[in-house]
Amino acid sequence: MAGVNVPLVAMHHAYVVTERIEGIQNMPNVRDHDASVYLRLQGDALSVGGYEPNPIFWDDVSDKFAFSLFDLDWDVFMTHIEGAINRVPVLEQTGIKSTVCGPESFTADHKPLMGEAPEVRGFFLGCGFNSAGMMLGGGCGRELAHWVIHGRPERDMYGYDIRRFHNSLTGNQRWIRERSHESYAKNYSVVFPFDEPLASRNMRKDPFHQVLTEQGCVFQERHGWERPGWFNKDGPAPLKDYDYYGCYDVKKNENYKYNELLGKEYTFDFPPHHDVIKAECLSCRHGVAVFDMSYFGKFYLTGPDAKKAADWLFTADVNKKPGSTVYTCMLNKRGGAEADLTVSRLEPGSSNLPLAPESNGDAYYLAIGGGVAEHNWNHIRTVLQDQGFRCQLTDHSEDMGMISIQGPKSREVLQEVLDTDLSNEAFPFSSHKVVKAAGHQVRAMRLSFVGELGWELHIPRDACLPVYNAVMAAGAKHGIINSGYRAIDSLSIEKGYRHWHADLRPDDTPLEAGLAFTCKLKSSIPFQGRETLEKQKEEGLKRRIVCFTIDEKVPMFGLEAIFRNGVPVGHLRRSDYGFFIDKTIGYGFIRNPIGGWTEVLLCW
Repeated sequence: MAGVNVPLVAMHHAYVVTERIEGIQNMPNVRDHDASVYLRLQGDALSVGGYEPNPIFWDDVSDKFAFSLFDLDWDVFMTHIEGAINRVPVLEQTGIKSTVCGPESFTADHKPLMGEAPEVRGFFLGCGFNSAGMMLGGGCGRELAHWVIHGRPERDMYGYDIRRFHNSLTGNQRWIRERSHESYAKNYSVVFPFDEPLASRNMRKDPFHQVLTEQGCVFQERHGWERPGWFNKDGPAPLKDYDYYGCYDVKKNENYKYNELLGKEYTFDFPPHHDVIKAECLSCRHGVAVFDMSYFGKFYLTGPDAKKAADWLFTADVNKKPGSTVYTCMLNKRGGAEADLTVSRLEPGSSNLPLAPESNGDAYYLAIGGGVAEHNWNHIRTVLQDQGFRCQLTDHSEDMGMISIQGPKSREVLQEVLDTDLSNEAFPFSSHKVVKAAGHQVRAMRLSFVGELGWELHIPRDACLPVYNAVMAAGAKHGIINSGYRAIDSLSIEKGYRHWHADLRPDDTPLEAGLAFTCKLKSSIPFQGRETLEKQKEEGLKRRIVCFTIDEKVPMFGLEAIFRNGVPVGHLRRSDYGFFIDKTIGYGFIRNPIGGWTEVLLCW
């Protein structure tokens, strides 16, 4: 309908109501995570249901089925009866009074689909509630109404926003079916901090995927991309096709090393390979490491109004001289951060895609965290349309790979690979150039998301492996290693760098998040959200982000409460272990319960 992809599947979902059980009154509702079953008090009886590993897909949806029910398939449902009897033994002698089995829609991450459809302006989704509509309906309905009227919800709804999924996935039936099945089957599973899906892997692979797999890469899935998580010292752990956990006559995967490594991470303590991630981090701090960041979104903004659009979109002044790269935010109308990214101003010239678009005037290269690329793409397009800017936004994310070479020895390594002077004078921080690496043109940027000397190389797809091999060969004598995003998370939190949708969200302003330096408030250049920031600056902040460390050697993961003098004043948004300082670090927003910030901070 209307050309909009709605990534959900219909399944049979059921519960039964028992006969009367003497003495059951006032029993609490129970959810048994091990058995994946719930028991809910219903008068003097119990309703029993759950999430089985082999739900029945409803593939042939009929338009004549409205307000109808299915016959219950006892072969499928009996797993819940067995789990319920194990928890409440009296059920073995209790009859079933009624059964309810109806259609329900389920999504790839067991969360609703909400917000404006990427394909059609003004078409909003509010569906896919995964059998939790009554629980979520009130709050979601309120936020959706605000979304429709004002363009954005009041609260952070990114976890439910349809734009959390990349457009290449939302119409892919394999991805929808496999991921929805796994999310259904694991709905009652304990959510461990570093779990990863097994369904629909290898949907988007960068040019380095195979060579990194051979070197023991344990991948994470983000936005359909496979990105490096960490590197296993005991050899490759390749991903396999989804086995539906052995259901539907699909043979269960055996000797699945990747799944075995995930299982070892099912802990709220430090994982068994904590020291492996430590080695990746400290190699970057003391020597040199290579990070594959190819999953980044890579967009070009061009056209007659590109400068006007850049001024309005970005909080920082990105209109420096060509060759400059600027870290900036993009805001919504209420001053909340919709994104953080780097924007590089390009020289005008003829097309040299994918490294440079054709441009007779202003042109910009946008590098954006890959997990939120779809969100950013749609935010920019919406602003361009609303403001009537004559611009073109083009996506070259699949056309280029990207490796980041970081650490105090990175200059020595890259000076052997790149045909340009890498001294501070010739190649200062926050600048970029098109240069040659191992005979191939690349765009080199002197940037860092880990707080060390380093460069990013943005490489045309066909040149990725030759350039990577040249970097590794040049770095061998310096002890160069591959590192993953688990190391990036640790290194970046040590340096206080923000992660969008962790310690920076659409309901946070840059001033609250410690990013005032990204805002061109000292200039007269208007930008979206500026009025809110000026008002907030004048009135003073009511909350702000604060860094915490703890002396105990225990992990934290975010969402831990922050207390001051016994009073809750906020919670951690993000936490990780900092291996260089040898402490657990957390960042959280705290509210000011008494007055001036100086007094609050001095009293901690």
